[in-house]
Amino acid sequence: MAARTVDAETTDDFAALADTVLTRRTSALLDGPQAARRAGAALPLKGDVHVTGRLAGKEDTSADVLRDRKVRLAALEEAYTAAETEVDVEEVKVTGDRATAQVTETTMLTYKKIHGDEPPTTGFQAKHELTFVAAPDGTWEMTGITPLDDGGPAAVNSAVDTAGSSGPTSADPAQEPIDEGGEPEIDGPAPEESAAGATQPRVDADAKADARAGYSYSAMAKYAEKYWKNYNSSYRKFNNVGGDCTNFISQALRAGGWKNDSGWYKSYKNWWYNSSNQTTSWVNVNYWASFALYSDRAYNLDNVYKLGVGDILQMDFTGNRSKDHSMITTYRSGGVPYLTYHSSNTYRKSVRSLVAQYPNATYYAFRT
Repeated sequence: MAARTVDAETTDDFAALADTVLTRRTSALLDGPQAARRAGAALPLKGDVHVTGRLAGKEDTSADVLRDRKVRLAALEEAYTAAETEVDVEEVKVTGDRATAQVTETTMLTYKKIHGDEPPTTGFQAKHELTFVAAPDGTWEMTGITPLDDGGPAAVNSAVDTAGSSGPTSADPAQEPIDEGGEPEIDGPAPEESAAGATQPRVDADAKADARAGYSYSAMAKYAEKYWKNYNSSYRKFNNVGGDCTNFISQALRAGGWKNDSGWYKSYKNWWYNSSNQTTSWVNVNYWASFALYSDRAYNLDNVYKLGVGDILQMDFTGNRSKDHSMITTYRSGGVPYLTYHSSNTYRKSVRSLVAQYPNATYYAFRT
């Protein structure tokens, strides 16, 4: 029997089916007519490319998880009224009668105007692997869809119920640059950061003071929002060596005025980037925090809702005091900070939705 292949038309069908599945998930989070119309749509069980009955059942369960998340968000006075999803197929592999397709989902959601000052939209990119089996009649059945992103918070439409667990962990130690020789200096104990509360205060926090030391917080935010999904080619990526989240916030801070602090690249007391290397503090969550506190470029806030534009939020998913993820605040309204970050690529995610997804995480807020 001739080896099976997947032509361009079938690849497009794979993408279309993934779009249908992911759009249906997101619709379970929405308020309004779009939610009812899309969430109620049945997944195709027949056709050239369709889902299996078993996968359709799993997606019904996923919709229940997302409706529960919608309720938790509503209790925090957050909702979405519309969403648009695009799916790009990155790679397709065929082995015998089985195929896998790696796809990137880009979804933009419209915030519901509950208080009237919410930002227009939030967005994210998520990577998935689709698995297919060829039927004897030549059609393809989708048997599974698995998330591929690792290290950062799950997308808001993730089918995984993160409310009952701490969440993902990062491979951040792998971000340490290759040792090019020499001995690191003796740093002594690093500064200790303090955790921040995650309950929204009854009274809005005071506005962030004007930039100190000549920093431009608006430039930090503009940089992050420009490159949240289209990476700046002037910098190296660290997605496959622990995650790009801290590299990304370092770029944004530099765009807003943070200057290189030269010295041994493994020392938390230094922070720099050049064409051939960078300090561990540039790319590693914990080293960045130690540098920021040691250098007096940042100090801890006692509540995540006090974050202002240009401030940094870090998360410890497991509660082991080794932080896993970094984000920068790029928008604030109605007493709510909105975060932009890499790993996975996300634009203006509210602190409310983050806390709703990860109530058991430990948060560390840094005023820059």
